[in-house]
Amino acid sequence: MKVLIVGGGAAGMSTASRIKVIKPEWDIKVFEETSLVSHAPCGIPYVVEGISKAEKLMYYPPDFFRRERGIDVRTNAKVVEAGEGYLRVIENGKESKYEWDKLLIATGALPKLPKVSGVELENVVTIRHPANAERLKRMVDQANKIVIVGAGYIGLEMAEAVASLGKKTTVIEFLDQPLPNLDKDMAEIVKAELEKRVELRLNEGVKAFEGKDRVERVVTDKGSYECDLAIVATGVRPNVEIAKMLGCKLGETGAIWVDEKMRTSVENVFSAGDCAETRHLITGKRVWIPLGPSANKMGYVAGVNMAGGVLEFPGVLGTQLTKFFDLEIGSTGLTEKNAKAEGFNAKSVKIMAKTRVHYYPGAKDLTLKVVADSDGRILGAQAIGGEVAMRINVFAAMIQAGFKAKDVFFSDLAYAPPLTPIWDPIIVSARALRF
Repeated sequence: MKVLIVGGGAAGMSTASRIKVIKPEWDIKVFEETSLVSHAPCGIPYVVEGISKAEKLMYYPPDFFRRERGIDVRTNAKVVEAGEGYLRVIENGKESKYEWDKLLIATGALPKLPKVSGVELENVVTIRHPANAERLKRMVDQANKIVIVGAGYIGLEMAEAVASLGKKTTVIEFLDQPLPNLDKDMAEIVKAELEKRVELRLNEGVKAFEGKDRVERVVTDKGSYECDLAIVATGVRPNVEIAKMLGCKLGETGAIWVDEKMRTSVENVFSAGDCAETRHLITGKRVWIPLGPSANKMGYVAGVNMAGGVLEFPGVLGTQLTKFFDLEIGSTGLTEKNAKAEGFNAKSVKIMAKTRVHYYPGAKDLTLKVVADSDGRILGAQAIGGEVAMRINVFAAMIQAGFKAKDVFFSDLAYAPPLTPIWDPIIVSARALRF
């Protein structure tokens, strides 16, 4: 059996590895257009900040997969044509053709660029792949004034990276808040912290990047900002070109339609990761939420099914974590705004708490907002402050299990004075929902 995989990121390598466990005799080839596989794009801001080297953003190098798992990994290999039973690939400047019995599309996502003049200027850059991380770091190191366009997760993380290096940093966002996946009252906490470190410009749309050969200023509908580097972090779009070549159905989100087994609409063609859409666990609607953990799991599921097993991917909640300096930020499920837009009779509570008992040093402030339906079913949670990851992960598990406020309140969570308060913020929020 000949299996070809397009894309050597999280989903692609998870799929290849799972197939090899189940069907070690199968011929599996992975085509990755860069020199890195099993890579972690989420780590790019930390390479820029100097916390990590770019080569460490690979969990395993290509030789590991070739030597230890028997997977034929082809790096610097770009797929230029896909058809029924074949791929045409340019490998290190040479064209080759390969046949397949089963195919996985794991082509990830591509950065969105604003449709304005000047985006082609040198020193207008996007964040996409660890292969470009060292180049980006050099550009940041050489710059003095940096403009970041977009205040989502990547924009926020890049703002921390460049501001921590002492660069004059301006963040431009066309919405009226940073982190649009948060309710505005929670985003206000992030906004206040951002304004301590960077020049934050909300409600401004970029009109042009200007300069001769290199960017010299970013022009918005409200002003002009001098810079010698502009970082565009205005979101991503699914990379669906290979899917289009094969006639695969695209979903309502614009990503590749797949069923719960990661099968596309074309027989023996599967898709997983940031190019594929899935289902939201609360609304049941088709969604496209490109995140690393789900990409790995989707790849695992694809591998099992491609190898003849049966496993279904249930969907996602969109659980996310990030930080800005000492401020940790997390969310899972629906915001209050989104819950109401989806037709839920949603209510919410917001509490301020400490992360340890009052008499033990080192307690951090935590703001926790929890959204529930009228029957008490938990729909979402947002947390900002200290020790956020534990609370958000607990809520993600509770939401997926269908917990109501009463179930949350009686959850037997652990307690120790150096680690948690006796009334954990999770429990306090459930009590405030008045089940």
